[in-house]
Amino acid sequence: MRLIACLNGDRRPGAHPALPVSPEQIVADARAAVAAGADEVHVHPRDGGGAESLEPQVVTPLLRLLRAELPDVPVSFTTALSAEPDPVRRYDLVQRWSALPFSASVNLHEPGSVEVARLLIDRRVAVEAGVWTPDAARILVASGLAGDFSRVLVEPMQTTTEDALHNASAIDAVLDRAGLELPRLLHGRDATAWPVLDTAVAAGLDVRIGLEDTLRDSENNAVEDNAALVALATARMSAAA
Repeated sequence: MRLIACLNGDRRPGAHPALPVSPEQIVADARAAVAAGADEVHVHPRDGGGAESLEPQVVTPLLRLLRAELPDVPVSFTTALSAEPDPVRRYDLVQRWSALPFSASVNLHEPGSVEVARLLIDRRVAVEAGVWTPDAARILVASGLAGDFSRVLVEPMQTTTEDALHNASAIDAVLDRAGLELPRLLHGRDATAWPVLDTAVAAGLDVRIGLEDTLRDSENNAVEDNAALVALATARMSAAA
């Protein structure tokens, strides 16, 4: 079971006082999250104005800083359309990345996702399949690339724990019927983040936590930063072991 720190996601600058935006903030946060127990780091690169960006001139310097600071820690970058809404331009930007992360997440419900996944696989980047719905799971199965992905991110976005877990079960059913044996990571968001994490831990799945997923602890108190969230998750994982 691995714990991934998801540092910033698509949250706007200022959504939390400790949300990392600049390269220096992201690198410092990644270092602190790993020290708190994270095995990997997932990042949405940001431009000088704090907006998500897949531009090579944003991605490359950030990746080099992360590698210099944390050479043995796998780093994942997003390819979400929240960072580049035009699927054609997104493909072009990813194609022009001169420095490549260890892995990249691709949301399979988004237009152009299979093409981006194939591009990354051809470039020998480990690709995580972001699966939000059973239909997205069917896209994964039908893509012809299922065996080439490194992990499935089961990502229910429902706002209640009951609905989120029901959706996750429906996703798993599609993957199971297809005989897809890739590692799976299960996570929720905001109100469902902690109960879904506990469900994932109990099932022995990979998990993630960070300010991308929640700004609060399991008691609904504001947290200090990503490292605090990772420390809380690490404690819950240890208690369940």
